[in-house]
Amino acid sequence: MREIVLDTETTGFEPSEGDRIVEIGAVELFNHLPTGKTYHQYINPQRSMPKEAFDVHGLGDDFLRDKPIFRAIGQAFLDFIGDAQLIIHNASFDMKFLNAELTAINLPALPFSRATDTLMIARRKFPGSPATLDALCRRFGVDNSGREKHGALLDSELLAEVYLELVGGRQPDFGLSPVAQSNNSAGSHVEVDWRPRPRPNPLPSRLTEIEIAAHIAFVEKIGDAAIWKKRV
Repeated sequence: MREIVLDTETTGFEPSEGDRIVEIGAVELFNHLPTGKTYHQYINPQRSMPKEAFDVHGLGDDFLRDKPIFRAIGQAFLDFIGDAQLIIHNASFDMKFLNAELTAINLPALPFSRATDTLMIARRKFPGSPATLDALCRRFGVDNSGREKHGALLDSELLAEVYLELVGGRQPDFGLSPVAQSNNSAGSHVEVDWRPRPRPNPLPSRLTEIEIAAHIAFVEKIGDAAIWKKRV
């Protein structure tokens, strides 16, 4: 299962009002584990940067002036994400910007069904608690000390760690993959049809005779109301 954890930085809040994407960062996961593959791109928005946005991410006009415009990188971005599910914090924000940029250059928009919103997951899992990325990093002990300002790639890397905790830790399936590696020197793989089965021999009791006698005496003291005397 391939997933892409993704984040963007922009000039503002509304693409319909002329705001543009200025940075995209993405991290690839496979079976809930980082592969080491990332995508990172700064983008010239072809407009000036408002002070409010600059204060958030620190990307100014001088820095972005020589960066490629979205038209030059749009297809490469789509090639990287492929058909993977997109993991995004506050997905509605990033998706509306991505789709505005893609449709403006006649590239296919991304269906919203492809986005998994970690903000919604966090709000369902911890109702009433702060669900910002910083708050979730604190909750799960993810080191975000290097996050002085927002940055798309850094935030994607942090979100990848947070996401794995939200879905049950780094191995939510306990590593019980249907394909297991054999012990031969070639490192080949063999199919393993793993299913839980009863023990061939029950485990022996670990109670001592003294403990058993004490329990019997305790039950007799309670009388017929003891749950141990009830039949299911």
